[in-house]
Amino acid sequence: MHRYILVTGGTKGIGRAIIEQFAKEGFHIITCSRTEGDLHKLKLEIEERYTFSKVFYQEADLSNLDSVKRFISYVRNLNVPIDVLVNNSGLFIPGKVTEEDEEALAYMINTNLYSAYHITRAFVHDMIARRSGHIFNMCSTASIMAYTNGGSYSISKFALYGMSKVLREELKEHNVRVTSILPGATLTASWEGVDLPAERFMKPEDVAMSVWGAYTLSEHSVVEEILIRPQLGDL
Repeated sequence: MHRYILVTGGTKGIGRAIIEQFAKEGFHIITCSRTEGDLHKLKLEIEERYTFSKVFYQEADLSNLDSVKRFISYVRNLNVPIDVLVNNSGLFIPGKVTEEDEEALAYMINTNLYSAYHITRAFVHDMIARRSGHIFNMCSTASIMAYTNGGSYSISKFALYGMSKVLREELKEHNVRVTSILPGATLTASWEGVDLPAERFMKPEDVAMSVWGAYTLSEHSVVEEILIRPQLGDL
């Protein structure tokens, strides 16, 4: 029986690592990103490396509600069950609440929270009907502590963490699992140009392995949240 994982923002960083991990385990992939070329490259590489796995994608800007709705429509038209949903798309714009651009909060709320809200609502009812499914929300250590130069980012990630907790309570009686992932500094494009050694960061593959480990538990258990930091601590 075919299994499908939907990962938003799947061409880079943690999203790409999660796709690699699940493709290796035989999952078919559904994903999106802002760049068509990156998606096409991902499809070619995954399908060549993991010959069982098929990649379905659509270009989408998840900061834009119309684009979110088009992506949802695309996935629905595939007419396949979503076994795993990973709300991974995220945007970080540095700045203090008192000094950042006044559009920063809306932009990051749209990308980091609202996209996850709408995509979850689009596919969770099928999970409820099947009494099966696992939702992972990519939160952050910024979901539980203040980032002094990440004001609106932290606000959006606190909100996503709250949504995860609410979903957990709403869905547990339906046998649908919800896990919040709270990674610290991970070596992704967000940290490009930072003058720090690679060993100071976590690897995206480590986050992906933690997601896979949580997914593979029996249906009698759920990992409600995974807090994972660099060995030497936060940056």
